[in-house]
Amino acid sequence: MVMERFAAYIAEHQARLRAELAEIVRLPSVSAQNRGITETATFVEQRLRRLGAETRLLSADGGNPLVYATIGNGSRTLLIYDHYDVQPAEPLELWHTPPFDLTERDGKLYGRGVADNKGNLMLRIQAVEAWLATEGALPIRIVFVVEGEEEVSSKTLPAVCRTYADLLRADGCLWETGGVDLSERPVVTCGAKGIQYVELVARGASYDLHSSYATFVPNPAWRLTWALNTLKGPDGRIRIPGFYDRVRPPSAADLAALATIPAGDDEALLADFGLTAFLDNVRGTERLRRHLFEPTCTICGLVSGYTGEGSKTVLPSEARAKIDFRLVPDMDPAEVLQQLRRHLDAEGFNDIEIIDLGGEHPARSPLDATIVQAAVASARDVYGCEPILYPTMAGTGPMYPLCTALGTPVASGAGCGYHGSRVHSPNENIRLADYERAMRWMGSLIKHFAS
Repeated sequence: MVMERFAAYIAEHQARLRAELAEIVRLPSVSAQNRGITETATFVEQRLRRLGAETRLLSADGGNPLVYATIGNGSRTLLIYDHYDVQPAEPLELWHTPPFDLTERDGKLYGRGVADNKGNLMLRIQAVEAWLATEGALPIRIVFVVEGEEEVSSKTLPAVCRTYADLLRADGCLWETGGVDLSERPVVTCGAKGIQYVELVARGASYDLHSSYATFVPNPAWRLTWALNTLKGPDGRIRIPGFYDRVRPPSAADLAALATIPAGDDEALLADFGLTAFLDNVRGTERLRRHLFEPTCTICGLVSGYTGEGSKTVLPSEARAKIDFRLVPDMDPAEVLQQLRRHLDAEGFNDIEIIDLGGEHPARSPLDATIVQAAVASARDVYGCEPILYPTMAGTGPMYPLCTALGTPVASGAGCGYHGSRVHSPNENIRLADYERAMRWMGSLIKHFAS
């Protein structure tokens, strides 16, 4: 499905399109730190208005504004979900260039949020611009939904979805993610894991003490260590009673799709991660099965006492751990939170505070849905090879309230990600060639979805 004028428009205007991307990366929209949110929402809304879309800002429960925009007409409605908020840039000293200055180096663009998710957001808007300039009127109705809380578990999005359900229903949803894998084949995913994120806090004395007092003063760092030790065993099993009760085994269709996913990248992944082996020496298809279909319990961060240079003999007054639980169908984040509280109490740790930092339900979409087939066919057109179809991604997003709960099938695609994007890490980046090719993927997806 050749779209030569469309591709030529992108090539002709690439400097301006890249400058637009630099503008939005320059806005430090860090939702965890409540920075740059209003300015970035305004930027996105104004850009969509210049595109010709009708826009409005939606919100609920005092949350960050969600940019809602509609453009085009047609018998089918495509909802495009992206987010304008980004992860914190810290640790700043590990960046080679300032994180909020989009920097080109060796065919790549570096900057916080350029891969997650401002690159995909902008290239999709710009692809619609290219369509209107070269193909004419859109053959479908497109609804852009661009939120500002994705990196903090989309706290108020479920309320927005309940309040504005009629505005958000669509025939298919293009999810925020998309790109190519290690073998440079495009990837299409049809679901997401859920999550429950918590912070555990152990407290001791009212202030840090000289470490000599450890003979008779409780140490919250040890207290928290012992509590953490009850959550997961050396065999990898999560020890919270009832945790696995709702886990839905992969279906026959899931396993059939799994069998088509290349799994020969073990050595490349090990080399990239700097490891000699994976957990339990798992490899190949079994590694993928675990990655896609099993829940997790991960210690994401630990802090207590003195961690600076040199020594300081101190008995800390507080210890904290941040933990995420990745969930699979049909697990419920609220139930996991309750199970965790009951488990800690039963193990004698009722003094450990649990701070709920947000949760998401897992979500899945039928593999034969129109949006999935359009994403696959358009990827095949643009990349000249068969895309890899994943029943779900191992990561998380608010797919359940926006899509599953409203009956909207969903697929990823038309994105510029690749394995080396370093999402959430210092030196986050995309490749220039991927950015421009993903715009062509988006154009082809519009055509396939319409037909």
